[in-house]
Formats: sequence, structure tokens, C-alpha cells
Amino acid sequence: MSLTHEDVRRIATLARLELDEAESAAMLEQLNQVFGLIETLKAVDTAGVEPMTHAQALSLRLRDDVVTEQDHRDEYQRPAPAVEQGLYLVPKVLE
Repeated sequence: MSLTHEDVRRIATLARLELDEAESAAMLEQLNQVFGLIETLKAVDTAGVEPMTHAQALSLRLRDDVVTEQDHRDEYQRPAPAVEQGLYLVPKVLE
């Protein structure tokens, strides 16, 4: 796929960019290079290749999911003015 100067002007208008002729020509060349790279990548046969989440085989070191702290909820809620079923009660601010 190859873009034209008209395509670049339309893209610039949609992106609300103001390009002069030199910038438009440079952008046309760069966009055509990007599309050329995409075409090269599309030409590679990937049949039978499993999708990967990362380019290298990585494994995460995981730790056991164990509780390391005590429950202090009652202690923290003791000074609160109003608590019900473990929840702080606050005044209604919207009607």
C-alpha cells in the first residue's frame, strides 16, 4: 500500500495538523516506509506459530498467599463515632 500527497493532506486535516509542502513530503516518505514494513511483516508465514505474551520465555517468582498481619479492624473502629457491622457510618451529604 502506498499513500499519496492527497492522503497525507487528508490525514493531517483529520489530525488537525498543519503541514507545509516539505513536511508533507517528509511525512509521506515516513508513512510509506511504515506501510512497507507492515507489508514485509505480513509476508512472513506464521502458520503453526503459537502466540506469545513476551518475546522471551519468562516465569514469575510467586510467593505463597498467606496472611502476614493480624486483623486490627475492631481496634481501628473503636474511636469512630458510629460503626455498624464493621462499616463506618457517616452523615448523609446528598439528598
